[in-house]
Formats: sequence, C-alpha cells, structure tokens
Amino acid sequence: MAEAHQAVAFQFTITPEGIDLQLSHQALQQVYLSGLRSWKKRISRLKNNFITGVYPASPSSWLFVVIAILATMYTRSDPSMGLIAKIQEHLPVSQSMSLQCQTVVSAVLFSTLLWLSLIFTMRLCLKQLLSYHKWMFEQRNKMSTTTKVWMALVRIFSGRQPLLYSYQGSLPNLPVPAIKDTVKRYLDSVRPLMSTAEFERMTTLAKEFEGGFGNKLNWYLKLKALWASNYVSDWWEEYIYLRGRGPIMVNSNYYGMDFVYVTPTPIQAARAGNALHAFLLYRRKLNKEDIKPSYIPGTFIPLCSAQCERLFNTTRIPGEETDAVVHWQDSDYVAVHHRGRYFRLWLYQAGRLLSPREIEHQIQRILDDPSPPSPGEEKLGALTAGDRVPWAQARKEFFSSGVNKRSLDCIERAAFFVTLSDDEHVIMGDDPTPCLDRYAKALLHGKCYDRWFDKSFSLVVFKNGRHGLNAEHSWADAPVVAHMWEYVLATDCFQLGYNEEGHCKGDVNPSLSQPQRLSWDIPAKCQECITQSLSVAQALADDVDFHVITLRDFGKGRIKKLRVSPDAFIQIALQLAYYRDRGMFSLTYEASMTRLFREGRTETVRSCTSESCAFVKAFEGGESLDVCHRLFRMACDKHQNLYRMAMTGAGIDRHLFCLYVVSKYLGEESPFLKEVLSDPWRLSTSQTPFQQVELFDMVNHPEYITCGGGFGPVADDGYGVSYSIIGENIINFHISCKHSCPQTDSHKFGALIKKSLTDLDQMLSAEQKAARNEQNTGGNSTQAKKDL
Repeated sequence: MAEAHQAVAFQFTITPEGIDLQLSHQALQQVYLSGLRSWKKRISRLKNNFITGVYPASPSSWLFVVIAILATMYTRSDPSMGLIAKIQEHLPVSQSMSLQCQTVVSAVLFSTLLWLSLIFTMRLCLKQLLSYHKWMFEQRNKMSTTTKVWMALVRIFSGRQPLLYSYQGSLPNLPVPAIKDTVKRYLDSVRPLMSTAEFERMTTLAKEFEGGFGNKLNWYLKLKALWASNYVSDWWEEYIYLRGRGPIMVNSNYYGMDFVYVTPTPIQAARAGNALHAFLLYRRKLNKEDIKPSYIPGTFIPLCSAQCERLFNTTRIPGEETDAVVHWQDSDYVAVHHRGRYFRLWLYQAGRLLSPREIEHQIQRILDDPSPPSPGEEKLGALTAGDRVPWAQARKEFFSSGVNKRSLDCIERAAFFVTLSDDEHVIMGDDPTPCLDRYAKALLHGKCYDRWFDKSFSLVVFKNGRHGLNAEHSWADAPVVAHMWEYVLATDCFQLGYNEEGHCKGDVNPSLSQPQRLSWDIPAKCQECITQSLSVAQALADDVDFHVITLRDFGKGRIKKLRVSPDAFIQIALQLAYYRDRGMFSLTYEASMTRLFREGRTETVRSCTSESCAFVKAFEGGESLDVCHRLFRMACDKHQNLYRMAMTGAGIDRHLFCLYVVSKYLGEESPFLKEVLSDPWRLSTSQTPFQQVELFDMVNHPEYITCGGGFGPVADDGYGVSYSIIGENIINFHISCKHSCPQTDSHKFGALIKKSLTDLDQMLSAEQKAARNEQNTGGNSTQAKKDL
C-alpha cells in the first residue's frame, strides 16, 4: 500500500506556461506515517541492542556508578588509584576546560570504563555458571551443597527483567566431547541391535578410528569451537537441510494443528482475520523483544533464542547444489493463495496495523474475486514441493527477470504465506480419528501446489474456519514455531474473539485498497516443469500413511503417580509397540534440544538401549512382575540419563556428524564414520512441548486445546512419531509411515502404542498395589507384636 501511495503522492504536467505540480496531501501523509513506523522500529531495535549489550547490568546502573565515583571523590578520596588523574592529563580539550570540569569529565570516563569492566566480568561469571550442568543429574529433593550455591549465584548474576536476547552473550559454547567418550557411548547404543560378530567387527573399526584418524578430526573440531559460536549448527543447517536435493514437502516440513474439539467461528475470512492480526502482534513483540526468554521448565536456566530471529520475513531459496535461507528485516504484507491465484495483502495502512475486522474484509475480497488463474499459475506452488534441482533451474530460467521476478519477490519477501482452502475439515463424532487423519495429511502436504513450502511457515485456513500451520524446517526447530502458534491460538480466542455473527470485532475502513493480484507470464516449458514437480510431489503425498491418536483420559498426571518420567514412559512404550509390530528392535531417534548452549539446536537421544530391550523381552516373555518392574526402572533411568547427557553436550550423533564433515573436507575416508552415518532411523520420534499453559484455561475451557503437530516418516520402511503432552490428562500421537512399505501400518502401530501404554500402566499399578499391601501387612504384624 505504501508503494501505491508513493506512486500517486505527486503528479506533474508540463504545459507551455510551465510545470503544473499537484500534491496529494492524504497520500503524502500516509507515506510519512509509513516512514515514521519504519524509523520507530529502527530506534526500538537500537535501544534493545544497547539494553541487551549491557545485560546483566541495566543502563541506569551506569548513572549509579558515576554518582558513586563522584561522591567518593567529593570526600577527597581517589577510588581510581590515580587513573582519573592520568585520564585528565591526556584529555584532548583540557586547555579549554576549567580544572573542575576536567576532573568531572575524567571521573565520568573512568566510571564508564569501570562500568563496562563490571559488565564484562558479570557476563563472564554468568557464562561460567551456566556451563555447570551437574544439577541436571541430581534429584530435586537431594540437591548437593554445590548446586545450591550455584543456584544462588545464578540468581545474583542473572539480572532482572531480561529481554528476549538478553542471555545470548552469556550462554556457553557447545563443548567438543572427547573421541573415546563418543565412541564408547556409540558402541553401547548399538550393542542390542547387532549380533556378536557384527558388534566385534564394529568395535574393531571404532578402536582403529579412536586411536588414529579420529583424534586428528577432533583437533579440527576443537579449533572450530574456539572460533565459532557453535561447532555444529551451521553445518547441521547446511548439510542436513539445505543440501538435500529431494522434496522438502513431507520429508522436511512439519505441521501444527488447530483446536480439536471446537472451531471459534465457521467464517473463513473471520478466522483468517484474527489469526493474521495475532501473528503480527507476535511479530511486534518479537521485534521489541518483549517476549520472555525461554527457560528449562520449572527453572530459571535460560535457553538460546537465536532461532527466533528468522521466524518472519524468511524464505528458502533453491539452488542447484545447495539452498539458502534468506531473511529480510521487515515486511508489511503477506502472500495469499486462493483457487490457484496469488495476492499481495497489505496488513498496514499509514504505519498502522489493520484491525482483525479490516483484515477479514480484505480476505473476503480475495474470496469473492471471480478472476481465473492465468496460464500456469494454478499449480505454480508445486515447484516448491518437488525436487530442488528442477525448481532451482526453473527459477533461474523463468523467474529471474520481468513480471515473474517481481511476483516471485513478492511471495519470498512476504511476512509469511497464507492459503485459503476450499476444503472443509470437521472433527465430529465419538471417534474423531478418521477426521484427524485427513486433517493431518491436509496440513502436511495439501494438494501439493496450494502452499509455498519454501516460506518459513504457511497458515492454512479451511472453508469452515478451521486452520493449521505448515513450517519449513531448516531455519528453526519445532518448539520455536510452537511457541508462536500457542500465542496465536490463545490471542485469537481469548483476547480478540468474535461477535455474535462469528465475524471479527470492530469496524471496517471503506478506504482500504483492494488486495493486489500478482501477475505471471509462465511459458509452456515452465508449465512442463511445474507438471513434473507436481507428479513427484503427488506420488510422495499419496504414499504417506498418517494416523492421529488423542488420549484424553491418560496423561502426565497419571504417569507421575506411577513415579516415572513421562517422556521415559512413552519412549519405553514405543519400544514395546515397535517390538510387537516388527518382532525386532531398531535404531531409534528421539530429538533433544541443545539450546542450553549458544545457537544450539538439537541432539539425538538413542532411545533403544540394552536396558529397554531387556525389559521388553522380559515383559513379552512372561517374566515375573518384580523382574519386569526392576528392568523397567533401569530402562527409564538409562533413558533419562541419555536425555540429560544429550542436552548438556555429551551426545553421540552431532559429534560424529561433524567429524564426518571434517573428513570430507580433508578428502579422507573413514570406514567407521561411513558405516555409522549410513544406519537408518526406522523409528524417529519427537516430543512437541506445550510451553505456555498459562495462556489457556484447561479447567473451564478444556476443549480449547491444540492437538500438537507431526512430520513425515524419516525412513521408507520406518515410522515417524510425534507426541505432545498437554496438561495433566492429554497425550496426542501423530504417526506416519509409507503405504509402499508392506511392513508398516500407521493404524496398526497406533493401536499397539495404545495397548503398550495400557499394559505398562497396569504393570506399574499392580506393582504399587503389591507394595501397599506388603506395607499394610507389615504394619499389621508390627501392631500385633505390640499388642502381645
């Protein structure tokens, strides 16, 4: 809109009498207000950078230090031990200033240097304190004295009222583990999956690597760790995500669901209006850094917030060898897709964010637009769903100039992407599972051409008012997107709301200009590329088998009563379900975060352990309750220990991955690393944390709960399982596999997961009941002896 007003802000006509200049005061005012908004954002960004730069101190503390130094000098003391006098001697303007003024200026300069030194010291101390992780391995009711002292010091040095990025400079760097430790942990993880002969062969390879080539590679990693903020993250983003040449749809992108049991309004445009407004409110808080830093739940230990920087105004650009993630500082509009047509929808007018009712009005204009797609436009988005090389070549050949480049730039520079779908997804009946399965597939891949899968995220709004999210994975991990999505859902329903007719609240500004329809000139050759990409994407989408389970009577509260970690309980249940499904064990991937460290992302927890396998075999083999219970506790303890080690930088897979990258740079092969990285993850799991419980009222409005999200299968013959633990009584599972694999079936595996959860619950409940009976029996015997 600002660009349109700039074009008509002034007009001039050349006549024989001279130049007739005509100014549009309204248009100039809107241009002025738009520019004012931009400058306010720049000033706010500078202010936040300064506040973050001096954290954990505050800007006002500078004044305190200056006053303290001047007050001390007033008592005829020299707190600087002669430094103020030295500064006074070298002042460049000392001759034009009085002696008293020179003293004050020198004192202020000394105070500033002292203040900066104190900030540096405090930040260094906080960084060292946050490098201590032994607290994580201690029980909360048996905390050591060292940990108690550490907690007190962290509180002292953490400062007050931190902004989103305040802790970034104080977070420790990810440490590089010792080769022998990683090799030992790796061999321990694969022992239950190999025969004796296979394990001996792998042990020989590992020892050869540990004693020779591995130390050389690790030396390079330690050198990188000294120079870079994080020795893993940049290579992880490039080689795992951006260099992948297959489709990112299904294989990389993931989705997030709406409320399951309620749709706040059946009006598509209204739901989109509130959602878009809520997204922009979140972006405003993000730009102002008003969002609180993330912490480990139940603690004051901060997590890295670097991934939040590319949440909006970001897209993935295809390349023939590698893609690139490009981020812009700001964007005033979103790109909208409806019935094969693309629109630019401005969300600001004269620097003011449009109200939800105004956005609804603009969305309705798009829905009412009867114009047909131009040739080749309808399925253009399929280019982002297919293989990356054809998309990169087509982008270079057909979208590098002219109207196609302008329209493509509009999509890529948008704040995010919006799809207005003509499909409806109603969750109804006593068993909503079939509806949820279709809904999950619609969010994961849709029609394969009605999303722009390269955008950081896309909002999908269905005809009946239900919506959801599809996110690209390379720039950030799911918890960052989930945090935003929780805010949007809560703001939509509990703050913005709807009127009695289901429309957004507020009035409509009739002067809003029409959404801009994007133009394309797509030749026949490019249309062939689109058709080929759609063919690849459609085959991939049709092969996905998806199943969603929502358990409303079995959750974290029940598991905690059994005195077990909820995550460990679910992971053991998944091992039991997989064994019952396949009659064997498999390498299992569970995503853990490493955001305790600067620019940290994820680490792998290898959930299939010798302890978990021993329990499953004993349980399925009909061993006694005492034996099964003992083995189960050992498996849970091992899993929790592995998870904590992964969080604290002592994982296995990221270290081995980086060693492999270094070996490739050196042009040398390692049989050990090559074999390690070729192992398939046939069971890939991830927990999506529910981070902002305070935004929802689970007591009075239990139906306003999201069902979490999911992702596609990692291996062609494996399962992808995403689960979310919400509140005390809800667990959701999103299970994916491929129809083309005869050994996998998402519905069968889902039933086995439910049965495994129930069986474990019954086993632990029986054990607790037996313990209570034994305790009561012992108590009665004691009382009887007293009576005698």
